[in-house]
Amino acid sequence: MDDAFNMSMRKFLKQVGVTSQQAIEDGLRASGAKPGDSYEAKVVLTIEGLDVEHTVTGLIKGDEA
Repeated sequence: MDDAFNMSMRKFLKQVGVTSQQAIEDGLRASGAKPGDSYEAKVVLTIEGLDVEHTVTGLIKGDEA
């Protein structure tokens, strides 16, 4: 893979990380989440034209009070 590809992929993944964290934080604030609450999370990545679908699941835990 060439440098341009690597740079564009890193830029995309950084955008995904930053905007996803903002969305999660906004959702927690809007829901009135309490310390110690935890949430099942799932992200599905699809790439048109490449027949790629990748799913990541995990648990997001709030700070303990």
